[in-house]
Amino acid sequence: MHDGGLEAARRLGLWGAAEEDALRVLADLLRHWQKTINLVSPPSLQHLWLRHIADSAQVIRLAPDARCWLDFGSGAGFPGLVAAILRRNVTGSVTHLVESDQRKCAFLREVSRETHVNCQIHNMRIELFDADAALRPDVVSARALAALPLLMGYAEKYLLMGALGLFPKGQHIGVELTKVATDSRFSFDKRRSITDDLAQIVLVKARN
Repeated sequence: MHDGGLEAARRLGLWGAAEEDALRVLADLLRHWQKTINLVSPPSLQHLWLRHIADSAQVIRLAPDARCWLDFGSGAGFPGLVAAILRRNVTGSVTHLVESDQRKCAFLREVSRETHVNCQIHNMRIELFDADAALRPDVVSARALAALPLLMGYAEKYLLMGALGLFPKGQHIGVELTKVATDSRFSFDKRRSITDDLAQIVLVKARN
C-alpha cells in the first residue's frame, strides 16, 4: 500500500517515534472511516501524511507549549487532533474541537479515545459555540474552513483575550490579508509552508 508520504513527512522532523505511533492511529482510523464518510478529499488520501498530517504538524510547532488549543471546523482533525497528539506531554493541555457534523464528531471522539488525548468535542455550528467564560485559549486555529475575514469574526473574541491565531492558507492569501489588514487591532504575520511551496500560515495577534 502507498505510504501516503510517510517517509517524506518523517524527514521533516516534526514529531518523534512516540508521537508517530499515535499519528498512525489517526491515519488508520481516517482511512477506515473514509470508506463511509467523506473526511478528506479522496485524491488527498494518497498523500495523507504530507498533505494533512505534516501540514498540520508544522502549525503546531509554532505554539508547541500551548496548554489550551481551540480549533474551529475540526472535520477530520486537522490541525486540531494533531495538535492534541503532539501536545500530549504538555502539562494540563486540552484541545477544544468545534465541528457541526455529527458523524465527523463521532470520528473525532474515536480518535481521541484511541490516542488517549485530552479533547473536548463540541458538536455545533461555530456561530453557536458558547464557550465557558473561563475558556481562554492560547491558540485559535482553523484549516480549510473559510476566508480570513470570516475566520477573524469567529476568532476575534479570543484573539482580543490574548490568543494566537494560526490559520493555514493557500496561494491567494494576499487577497484575504488585504481585506483584514485595515483592522488596526491586530497584527498579521506569515510563515511559508514547508509542505506546500504555494501555501503559508497566517499568524494573528492582538496589538498591545
